[in-house]
Amino acid sequence: MRSRRQKSSVSQTRRQAVQSHVSWSRRARRMLMGSRNVREEFAPPETWHEPLERGDDYKIVVQEAGENHRHVVTPEQIRERLESVPQQFLDGLEVVQLSQMTRKKQSFPCYGMQWGAALYLYPLEESLEEIFFSPPRPEVVNEVKMYGGRWDRPGPGVWRLQWTEETIEDFYLNNILIHELGHLLDDRNTSYTDRERYAEWFAIQYGYLSTGGNVARRRQPIRRRHHRT
Repeated sequence: MRSRRQKSSVSQTRRQAVQSHVSWSRRARRMLMGSRNVREEFAPPETWHEPLERGDDYKIVVQEAGENHRHVVTPEQIRERLESVPQQFLDGLEVVQLSQMTRKKQSFPCYGMQWGAALYLYPLEESLEEIFFSPPRPEVVNEVKMYGGRWDRPGPGVWRLQWTEETIEDFYLNNILIHELGHLLDDRNTSYTDRERYAEWFAIQYGYLSTGGNVARRRQPIRRRHHRT
């Protein structure tokens, strides 16, 4: 699971500081972006899908994104992306679900989760902005930057992560989706640390590097035009 755990409380001062600088999400979060065992008590409930008949292709299930949220990628994009990985990787995959963000799930917001033979991708805020009230870990900052996410500090004690249509699709298709597929394929590791390490390696190898790495993601800087006076 790639998680975005919610901070339990935020001071009124920080709330006012953010409101004066940015239109912000009501879910103040700190990003962990790590996998968790879905059997732990804080894991969000998910739809369990009946096993497919032997030989059937995986299916894609789309739920409503939820209020003020949107799905980042489409079923067509998911299928196209999975067609580019070695097809033996999909032998155990039965379902990819674009899940709904509910009020209950907001207590444990995440980007994606693997559960059994299913992969779940979660919606993001319509604004494509995420607000955090604890500093993200350096490895998280670097990973997000790899896919074009932009960090800034709109107020005291506030960290904002901004995406574009292009960068968030890249992040989901070539990181989150492939990361969760790595968890599905990992039948060796049992500890959280080892499973996470494997999924991160898998996402780099078959997600980031296989789609061109840094070279493919070099984006032209914005050139500002100044009128002559």
